[in-house]
Amino acid sequence: MQLSEIERGLVLLGENLHLLRDLPDASIDLIYIDPPFNTGSPRSLDAIETRESESGGRTGFKGKKYESKVVSSRSYDDSFDDYLGFLQPRLLEAKRVLASHGSLYFHIDYREAHYCKILLDEIFGRDSFLNEIIWAYDYGGRATKRWPTKHDNIFLYVKDPKNYYFSLDEVERIPYMAPSLVTEEKRERGKTPTDTWWHTIVSPTGKEKTGYPTQKPVAILKRMIAASCPPDGIVLDFFAGSGTAGAAALELGRRFLLVDCSKDAYDVMRSRFANAPGIRFEARLQPAE
Repeated sequence: MQLSEIERGLVLLGENLHLLRDLPDASIDLIYIDPPFNTGSPRSLDAIETRESESGGRTGFKGKKYESKVVSSRSYDDSFDDYLGFLQPRLLEAKRVLASHGSLYFHIDYREAHYCKILLDEIFGRDSFLNEIIWAYDYGGRATKRWPTKHDNIFLYVKDPKNYYFSLDEVERIPYMAPSLVTEEKRERGKTPTDTWWHTIVSPTGKEKTGYPTQKPVAILKRMIAASCPPDGIVLDFFAGSGTAGAAALELGRRFLLVDCSKDAYDVMRSRFANAPGIRFEARLQPAE
């Protein structure tokens, strides 16, 4: 695969392990992946359309009747008998294709985070572990028999712990949580984020929503890319889903390569980038291993 031919972005439908093996050594500046979390059950999201109706099942503003129906549904299987065995060959390829200054952001949840950290240490080396980022949010259901789980884990590894790209100067600053305790100059400038990121999930009714399950906010991807991908670099996401890594890369002027084996994901990305010039779409289907 000739990455020099990517003008702004390339979206591929295909099995990611085969496509990773087609990439040149040390050719990617930043990898972000949000693999299936191995929850043990299918993940799905329904698109609901609500219309005013005389025979509607619920009553809304001013006594008007409404009815709702499912107009589309997207889902994928999130269950693996050998999750680490599934990830290992893909992470080995990820390390191979990373540039010497490159970084990997590995996004996972609490169910598998500790096991994945051990696997990442084995592949990249413990010295290459840079951060565990906690993305904390406050949305959705509430457990009553345990503390409600409202965070994901993001592990940051670098190819070479003595030579990697990282620029906090490129990262958008955030407000102080206790602004009264700092000077007016600091309040106006804001502070650089730490390893704990407070940011809401994608709103079910917001403009950013694509209708794909587990879609992540553009803002948290922009923070990773701004910090860890040089301005002329290439971002790779080989569990691309709705293509948020590509959307963030576009906003920051980086090129991107997105891969997913799901036709639903591919269709969502085609729609998401339909009006963006310089984006190519290709189906490269091969049998999975």
